[in-house]
Amino acid sequence: MPDKKLTTRATKPIASLRREPTQGRAQQTINTIFEATAQIVEQDGVGALSTNKIAQKAGFSIGTLYQYFPTKEAIMHAMTAKARRAHMDQLHELLSQAEQQTSIDFEGVLRQFIHMNLKTFAKGGKTWRSLVRFAWRYGDQDQITAAVRETSEHIAVTLSRKRKAGWRAPTPALMFVLTRSILGAIRSAALEDSPLLDGDEFEDELVKLALGLLQE
Repeated sequence: MPDKKLTTRATKPIASLRREPTQGRAQQTINTIFEATAQIVEQDGVGALSTNKIAQKAGFSIGTLYQYFPTKEAIMHAMTAKARRAHMDQLHELLSQAEQQTSIDFEGVLRQFIHMNLKTFAKGGKTWRSLVRFAWRYGDQDQITAAVRETSEHIAVTLSRKRKAGWRAPTPALMFVLTRSILGAIRSAALEDSPLLDGDEFEDELVKLALGLLQE
């Protein structure tokens, strides 16, 4: 049985930042840098990024940019880490709400979970897909692994507390296969920029896969 005390949230300060923003103006500077980076990616692609271009687009001196980020890669790491934190909060909120319900629509929660992962890691516009592919290829693998493990443990806790008849016990092996098979398929589709991401069939198949694993 999984420990009901979840592991430490994968939300530590972003290592790629030279310094953490402690004031509203500093946070606004970082947000402006993120927006400028996204605009360049949208217009010209990731290959066109440089710290000079980002600083110019943001309206800052290169020195101001370097106060926060040493490289363009650090900016992209920070952008994806911020999105990952927001995504994890959404997943935890979904599962926490399910735990509070007297009767849970497990199939519905499962579909919401898969839909949220697809929306975050595979869908979206050109800029977002580029950033996600960057994160999958070059992201902090320890942080990614911690986030997946955290999600797996919260799913196991939810199932342990609210499991209905006909559903298997959430053993560590089952949770590992379930989460890694779903996220692995999404990762492959994102890296391949698969056309399946633009339709509903891929999501439907992932739901069927998850139900097949969870139901006795």
